[in-house]
Amino acid sequence: MKLSKTADYSLRILSFMAKKPDELHTAKELVDKLNISDKYLRRLMTKLSKSGFIKSVQGREGGYRFTKPTEQIFVSQIIDAVDGLDKYMGCILGFGACSDDNPCALHKKWALVRTDIMNLFKTTSIAEMAQKDVQKI
Repeated sequence: MKLSKTADYSLRILSFMAKKPDELHTAKELVDKLNISDKYLRRLMTKLSKSGFIKSVQGREGGYRFTKPTEQIFVSQIIDAVDGLDKYMGCILGFGACSDDNPCALHKKWALVRTDIMNLFKTTSIAEMAQKDVQKI
């Protein structure tokens, strides 16, 4: 399973910011450090802001900061906000009609793995991710 570019970048951004959660982070700093295009980063920051993870502080000394403790922001919440978790809950082979009643060849094995992955997403906070090298997330 591979996360979308949007989810990947969102996690990288918030993990980077969580290394110094009480500081304001400018768009320029994030663009430079994370190698994300300015236009794409600003679009993501708007989405993350509207989802309530961060807020924008306007003005010359402005930037972005968290709205709540990073220990209370989980990977599953971020992915759900930018992509929707449903995107990652479907059939591993891409069949739309795959279900317990009409399973694909990998349905039962994927269901177990998918449950483990969702548990990982639901229990991993941005604070935990910040302890790792953000470039290797």
